[in-house]
Amino acid sequence: MSLSLGKKVTEFTALATRDKTLTTADFDGCKVVLFFYPKDNTPGCTSEAQAFRDHYDAFSASGTLVFGISRDSLRTHENFREKHQLPFDLICDDDETLCNLFDVIKLKRMYGKEYLGIERSTFLIDRNGVIQHEWRKVRIKGHVEDVLQAAQTID
Repeated sequence: MSLSLGKKVTEFTALATRDKTLTTADFDGCKVVLFFYPKDNTPGCTSEAQAFRDHYDAFSASGTLVFGISRDSLRTHENFREKHQLPFDLICDDDETLCNLFDVIKLKRMYGKEYLGIERSTFLIDRNGVIQHEWRKVRIKGHVEDVLQAAQTID
């Protein structure tokens, strides 16, 4: 069963940068942004991560935690995080548990070939663990500002 708007996020455990193991209990009482992206160190994913970095203080001021999620390894995440001075943690989903939970694995096409990959998607979760907003097929320009505005308007 996948999660969608208005649903409570089910329990999960995930490995993240800085040697963290995160569970849904770590989010209790916090607003959370989970942004799923295809791959570390690619142009679009780098731009998106940098945009969240550049607005990180505003997210923090609104009581919102930010996490990026992809199928990359923790080592790749650590390097990506350090290289771009990302103040938030990146979650490793190499077994696609969270990708499947949030239904972000989609059939994609590149250079005439089809493959399964992450569809750039963002989820805003309220303090009670309920998904209040979801953005799918994200276009990067203006996206982080939209997410921030939504985070500032929910309690």
